Formats: sequence, structure tokens, C-alpha cells
Amino acid sequence: MEVTGDAGVPESGEIRTLKPCLLRRNHSREQHGVAASCLEDLRSKACDILAIDKSLTPVTLVLAEDGTIVDDDDYFLCLPSNTKFVALANNEKWAYNNSDGGTAWISQESFDVDETDRGAGLKWKNVARQLKEDLSSIILLSEEDLQMLVDAPCADLAQELLQSCATVQQLQHTLQQVLDQREEVRQSKQLLQLYLEALEKEGSLLSKQEESKAALGEEADAVDTGISREASSDVTLASHILTALREKPAPELSLSSQDLELVTREDPKALAVALNWDIRKTETVQEACERELALRLQQMQSLHSLRSISARKASPPGERQNPKRAKQEPT
Repeated sequence: MEVTGDAGVPESGEIRTLKPCLLRRNHSREQHGVAASCLEDLRSKACDILAIDKSLTPVTLVLAEDGTIVDDDDYFLCLPSNTKFVALANNEKWAYNNSDGGTAWISQESFDVDETDRGAGLKWKNVARQLKEDLSSIILLSEEDLQMLVDAPCADLAQELLQSCATVQQLQHTLQQVLDQREEVRQSKQLLQLYLEALEKEGSLLSKQEESKAALGEEADAVDTGISREASSDVTLASHILTALREKPAPELSLSSQDLELVTREDPKALAVALNWDIRKTETVQEACERELALRLQQMQSLHSLRSISARKASPPGERQNPKRAKQEPT
């Protein structure tokens, strides 16, 4: 579209092309579409359309995407159509608006992605890739990993696993059920522990066991003095494993299978020193970790067997019989 413009003081008979632009005020989301032949024309229309008080002049036009001041007609003409401008009156300062897009939006998005990917974002993606390779590895995941997959955006997780959103929603529902089951087991153990403690306080039959525990505790202290603090330095468990063992009522449910295996391999005496426990309590926890690990491995083997059976049933009959066909004699 061409027009003979009188703004920007064009010479007589000069024809200028109108450039479509988008205008808005600072700190506002409301945009107005205008067509201007030059910067002066755009400033004039900005004052009229945006109702800028004439006393607030001069009006400065900046790019909405990054605040670049546009004060040259040649540069203005080089800009693409529908460029977004912000009209700044008097001494106003440009402020970023996330609806503007452009390079400002890109830089903001990059910042957000960096912050997320370096933290939980990258972590749940790594867990998702592990699941993609072997779905039965769900059984071996820790509660933290399971919770990350449950909280992950459904669309992003579906893209990572190359599955439909409906399938991923069902997967997340199943993972939540696994977490709920582990929490039920943990609460049951807590109730049992509280019951046993109540019996001890009431002076029940467990009082004799309490006396034997005290005697064993003295023996454990004597053994610990022989081991000294050097045994604690032999413990190679990560800090999050030791924290789970100390603080969780059922730590075997909170740890991944790899962590459980590390706990079962640890020397009981050294682990008792590291946790400041008696040897019997330490051995009990290690036995619980060993049972949980065996249960998970058994479940994983069952899943593999079911998958193999399903794969054989799903294959066409001709494919199953091909290996058994005898080679034909050459005629």
C-alpha cells in the first residue's frame, strides 16, 4: 500500500510506503495497529492513538522486544512489518513485558530453561530415559524418582517416552499407586513401632527384652570403642542414604534398589558407628533392605517373563513356525 505522506516532511511528489506497526504504552499489554510512513508519522499517530498528553513530549519510540531506541528513519524502514514499538513519554524508562516476544522473550526463556534443566528438569528426564529403555525398571526406582515422574508435565513426559498422553497419564497414575502402597507400608510399620513402645512403657513382658537390649548396648559400646572412629571412615554410603536410614521409619521403601544394595554390602559394625546405633538395630535394618531388594528383583523378573510371553503370543503364527521349516531340496 502506498500513500503520499505529508508527515516527516517528504518532498513534493515523493511517494512513501506505509509500514504496518504495533504500538503500546509502557507497562501496558493493550496494542494498537497503525501504518506509518516514517518515524515522525509514527510518533504523531502514537500521541493520538495512545492519548499521550502533549505536555509529556518528546515521545521516544523503542523496540518492545529489547528496548532499542529507534531514532533513524533508515533503520525504521529496515525493520520488518508488524514490529512492536513502545511509546515512552518524557523521561519514562522501557520495561520488559513477557508478552512482547522477540529477543527479550528468547533470553527470558533461555534463563528459565537453564534454571530448570540444571535442577529437577534434567533429573526427571534422565529417569524418563531410563524408563524408556526398560519399563520394568520402575520397580527399582526410589520414591524421589517416582515422585518426579508423577509431577512431570504429562505432555513433556509423553514426548520423552514417545508415548501418547493417555498412556502417560495411566503410567503416572500407576506410579502414584506405587507411592501410596509404600506409604501404607511405612505407616503400618510406624504403628507397630508405636505399639511396641507403648508395651515397653507399660512394663509388659517386653521389659525383659529391654534389659537384654541394655546389656547388648553395653557390649556394643565396648565393641565400638575397639573399632574406634576409624570404622566410620570406612563407610562409603552417600549422605542421602545415611540420612534416609536415620530419619525414615521404613528407609528400605525410600531408597532405590542401587542404594539398597550398597546398604546390604556395608559392614554392620562400621555402619552402626556411622549411624550411632547398636549393632542389633543396624543388622535389622540391613535385613529389611535385603528383603526389599529381593522383592523388587523378583517383581522385575516376573515382568520380564510376562513381557516375553506377551511378545510370543503377539507374533504371527508364520513367524513362529519359520525357524522349524526344513530346507527344501533343490530340484
